[in-house]
Amino acid sequence: MKIEVCYTPELIKQFDLKGKIVVVIDVLRATSCMVAGMGSGVETIRPVSSIEACTELGAKGYIMAGERGGKKVEHFNMGNSPFEYMEDAVRGKKVATTTTNGTKAIELSADADEIIVGAFLNLSAVVNYLENKGKDIVLFCAGWKGRYNLEDSLFAGAVCNGLRNTAAFEDDATLSALFLYQSMKDDLSYYISRSNHAARLSSFGILRDIEYCAKIDEFSVVPKLLDDHLVL
Repeated sequence: MKIEVCYTPELIKQFDLKGKIVVVIDVLRATSCMVAGMGSGVETIRPVSSIEACTELGAKGYIMAGERGGKKVEHFNMGNSPFEYMEDAVRGKKVATTTTNGTKAIELSADADEIIVGAFLNLSAVVNYLENKGKDIVLFCAGWKGRYNLEDSLFAGAVCNGLRNTAAFEDDATLSALFLYQSMKDDLSYYISRSNHAARLSSFGILRDIEYCAKIDEFSVVPKLLDDHLVL
């Protein structure tokens, strides 16, 4: 199998997704929330690109979750913290979510054979899933408003590192992600906390979220998009 890394949504048009597995990555914080929620008993998560679509699903009984620019949407039930997704109140419930970067990346992956979501919280589960599937892979970093970010690239590198003995690396972008992770893996929490996105989010007083999103293998789940919903 072959691995490619797409660093931002602005670049995804350069990739042929047909027949491939896309791993959508938004470590701070959308895919971390999705993994934490599905790993804690949320029934399903419906990612949508707009606040309006999320509000419509809220009228149908979904719990509304999401943010814009890192801030919770005012009339939503939840924001974009993994701790909110792990609360008893959402277990067994359907959640609709929209975020600045992550849900857009999921929508842009529509041509893929499979779409799964990854974060450090389910790193080993993602690596094992991809290894067992044996299909070509695109690691799709959600970035920040179309631009590169550090934490998503580090996770892409972590997946490449986990598959380095079984997969072929297609290009320098993939090698760069691998070498980035290998150079920073001994203190991931520190490097993620130094990222520009973490600095933006820290102004909202959510240092606990940032620290938690750097944890590895808190869950063994691999959320997969099926009929527009993330399921296990």
